[in-house]
Amino acid sequence: MSFGHTVGLLTHPDQEWEAIREEHESVSKLYLSHVFILAFLPAAAAYYGTAQVGWQIGGGEVVKLTSGSALQLCALFYLATLVGIYGIGRAIDFFATTYGVGEHEHNGVILAAYTATPMLIMGIVAAYPVLWLNMLVGVAAVAYSVYLLYEGLPILMKIPEERGFMFATSVLTVGLVMLVGLLAISVIVWSIGVGPVYVS
Repeated sequence: MSFGHTVGLLTHPDQEWEAIREEHESVSKLYLSHVFILAFLPAAAAYYGTAQVGWQIGGGEVVKLTSGSALQLCALFYLATLVGIYGIGRAIDFFATTYGVGEHEHNGVILAAYTATPMLIMGIVAAYPVLWLNMLVGVAAVAYSVYLLYEGLPILMKIPEERGFMFATSVLTVGLVMLVGLLAISVIVWSIGVGPVYVS
């Protein structure tokens, strides 16, 4: 069960990665029971935080987005999360053979989805858009996701730890490149009129 894995990855990750490997669930089942639901959490929280609560810069007045603008941007964020997890997963599978991973052990999308779990869960703090709090929680979530990646990759792919370390570092690099690409796409999308609209 995907949500059982979610709790397990936060409490006893080594044993949970073993259980995930043995289960070897399909990508469609993984998305239906895990990714679609967890990816919705930060998107919904961001909608509430930007359209209903708002944020302040320094001692200035509270800034909010219009409901339509917040909904549009959060829907795009949700879609980007779904595509990003799948894209990183396929990149992991693409590089797997280089690191001696057998064809039947290509579990890239599973690894990407469960590794992203802490970031998706912690995304609920976007409902309260205070910069220092969001940054603090975000850094903690990213750190734990990186830990899960390095811990889980050799287990899920059945390769030695030293080879898994190099592989995980490559995956982390791909993730950073994809993040930069996503930021570039965001700039392009904003330039064609899908940017934020503030409540006047």
